[in-house]
Amino acid sequence: MQVAKNTVVTLDYSVSDFDGELVDPGQEPLIYLHGGYDDIFPMIEEAVQGRRIGESVVVRMQPDDAFGEYDAALVQLEPRSQFPEELQVGMQFEGIPEGADEDDDDVLVYRVTEIAGDKVVLDGNHPLAGMALVFTCTVTAVRPATAEEISHGHTHEDGHDDED
Repeated sequence: MQVAKNTVVTLDYSVSDFDGELVDPGQEPLIYLHGGYDDIFPMIEEAVQGRRIGESVVVRMQPDDAFGEYDAALVQLEPRSQFPEELQVGMQFEGIPEGADEDDDDVLVYRVTEIAGDKVVLDGNHPLAGMALVFTCTVTAVRPATAEEISHGHTHEDGHDDED
């Protein structure tokens, strides 16, 4: 079976930077609903289109094709008192960017990147933002999507089967 619209595709993958440094070893397979459902980057979906089990592709992506450019405005300095006692670099918190409307859906995941005295540095950028990436993958499975998966716009490989 070929990768086509409304198929569920399983990929073994890895991601490296343009210098060949591994940034994501892809320890778990990537399973997504193929066909414009925004489950995977469009460039990867386009490269995998029409492929069969066992075929591989390499996709080189600039930041705008992947996780976007690094945005310094998403780095915030916050008082240490606003955080739990057990705070470590690398911890993540959800928050609304400065200047965003409280009722807006612009909730970001912020990573603690530094703790300095009574201040905490939070970064709302994706860890791979600003990086050009090389996505290498092999198609390991392809199956027709169920009607329910198509109506929900995502796979139910994780056992999820309720409505969005």
